Amino acid sequence: MQTQPIDFHPPAEEAAPYLLPVATSLFADRADRFAALAAGHSLADWLNFLGQLSRAQHEALQALPELPLPDATALEQSRTHGMPPLNSNTRPAAWRDALRLIATSLGNDAPPAAQEALGSLLAASDAQLEKLAETILSGEPDATNAAQLPFVGAALQVAYTKLASQLDASQLQALDAHGVCPCCGSLPVASVVRLGAAINNLRYLHCSLCNTEWNVPRATCTACDSEKGVALHEVEGSNGAVRAETCDSCKSYLKIVYQEKDPHVDPVADDLATLALDMLVDEAGYARSGPNLLLIGAYSG
Repeated sequence: MQTQPIDFHPPAEEAAPYLLPVATSLFADRADRFAALAAGHSLADWLNFLGQLSRAQHEALQALPELPLPDATALEQSRTHGMPPLNSNTRPAAWRDALRLIATSLGNDAPPAAQEALGSLLAASDAQLEKLAETILSGEPDATNAAQLPFVGAALQVAYTKLASQLDASQLQALDAHGVCPCCGSLPVASVVRLGAAINNLRYLHCSLCNTEWNVPRATCTACDSEKGVALHEVEGSNGAVRAETCDSCKSYLKIVYQEKDPHVDPVADDLATLALDMLVDEAGYARSGPNLLLIGAYSG
């Protein structure tokens, strides 16, 4: 494992503080990325299936109607109290519709174990599904339902991405709680150092649930905001497109992906394609600070 010093870059004077998800392409692009990453990979079958799952997410998202957003009073109240406008504790029922669309789309193309999990989800009652959703969103997944949880997480992503895409970025603000999504209050899956005229070389945390991104400083821990003992690690021989940022102050880490190294990197797909990096930093004593909902159980923070 190679360790590199953190690069310091002053923030641009004008930069978009928040980037809302593009509902028409986000999951389709992620599906393409999974397919590209699978080529020649030791986990090719799994990554290809995750690509199919992402494609099913795209189809489910396009099939969902516009979802009701909080009214003006609720939005103003959330701003006044420094809370996110979307609340994962009041989930839209549409996430269950998305789950059934995903399960039906994957159908017999899924591996046998996944087919069994999908069949169980299709047969589950609304109350049972809501209980599964709660275990994911509370950060306390139940190992007995491990095979079902990634599909539940995928469906929740679809519903919350739909909601986030309907918001106006001006409705978002920095929250009192550090390191959580200003749109839905969830933890990030990774951070992205982006390319682009207005946001070139700026870092954005990427929400694990609603796929919103928010600008954060480089060279600071995204979990505790410390500037001390922060370092980057990568697997020896890699191209540096995916690294793990560790913090000695809180002993946590989170992946960071660089569009400059590969313009097609995706914070969810590239995170799952680099599990060897997780193993290296885990062995060094660091705990992951945010979940990947397509791999429930990887999050230990």
